[in-house]
Amino acid sequence: MMKVVMIGAGNVATHIAKSLQGKCEVAQVYSHSIAHANELAEAIGCNDATDDLNKLRQDGDIYIISVKDDAIESVIGSVKPNGALWVHTAGSKPMEMFAGRMKRYGVMYPMQSFSKAVEVDFSEVPIFVEGCDEKTAGDIKKFATLLTTKIYDADSETRRRLHIAAVFACNFANHTWTLADEVLKEANLPFSVLMPLIKSTVAKLDYISPKDSQTGPAVRKDYGVMQSHLAMLKGTKHDVYEMMSESIIKTNKSEN
Repeated sequence: MMKVVMIGAGNVATHIAKSLQGKCEVAQVYSHSIAHANELAEAIGCNDATDDLNKLRQDGDIYIISVKDDAIESVIGSVKPNGALWVHTAGSKPMEMFAGRMKRYGVMYPMQSFSKAVEVDFSEVPIFVEGCDEKTAGDIKKFATLLTTKIYDADSETRRRLHIAAVFACNFANHTWTLADEVLKEANLPFSVLMPLIKSTVAKLDYISPKDSQTGPAVRKDYGVMQSHLAMLKGTKHDVYEMMSESIIKTNKSEN
């Protein structure tokens, strides 16, 4: 079976490694924290965990670097070059980080929000691929089919734009839910009361565009309601509400 060396043991690495079980051999897990390396290795039945990049095994077929974006360059500069296939999983980091170090390299970016405690059906996750040459890109795509059939070509510029879109759609949306939760706590209400609304809002996007599904006081230009809301808010929540309302108004005005 193909041997995989997993460099990283965080959220993305954990889901990739677990999804590869039974499809190839995850022969080694590295993390700067030996506890995290051991935790992932044990979860997938791997008996080789390390926190030392100098002890990476050299017989891997593919090395997957799935660490914090700011650590990728340091990892690449610290490992021993070999003839294996090397990929990183970051959306906003260029493939060229490998240039001059590795002969066969590329990117395998799964666009999804991963948390260790929440199961993800990887077959539904789109993976965006780039390779240093056509053959290498083909090899990465072939490997990616072990995880999903939703595989797309995407160069570094395209991935950066995808990542920006994902930040808006996921990270920023999640932060607004955090702010909503704080507002509800002030009224002694649980966040769960919003779940039907959130689910319905997301479900509509299967049928209409985000722009067409926009509702609320800002799109209606109901300034009285917005001012009454702002009067009840302070600090970050006040500023975010005001900024988002202005953005919604401008977006709709520009398309009238």
